[in-house]
Amino acid sequence: MRGNTIRRIFVALIIIAPVFSYTGCKKQARCGCGKDVLLTLSATSSYIYFTDGATISAMIVGDAYSTYIFCNPSEMFPKLANAKSGDILQLSGQVYWDCNYVYQSSNSSYQSLYKTYDVQVTDLFLNLYGKNKPVSGN
Repeated sequence: MRGNTIRRIFVALIIIAPVFSYTGCKKQARCGCGKDVLLTLSATSSYIYFTDGATISAMIVGDAYSTYIFCNPSEMFPKLANAKSGDILQLSGQVYWDCNYVYQSSNSSYQSLYKTYDVQVTDLFLNLYGKNKPVSGN
């Protein structure tokens, strides 16, 4: 009789335990500029790549697997007047998921090491020997 009671309690615990262990749905971060901020960069050394009048992208020094696409390239082009594509500059701004990356990764069973983010750049400057200098020479 005692073994039967223990067995019933054990079965009841198996049925009831998931109710108490459920933590709810985790909200997925929204993608795109101005949505949910993933992280904030502050004077982070980055390789900056650009072509005149087109997009600007960055790769953080030491992280060859992530690309950061500028949300506001038209605001940042004047700061690149004296820079060459591929120069290392100090980048500050807020980082978001890139929607194209999110859609492609959600539709694929293959998980890529390479990630793409959007970045709303707040500052972009050259750091010469610890002294901040605007790239445009101003």
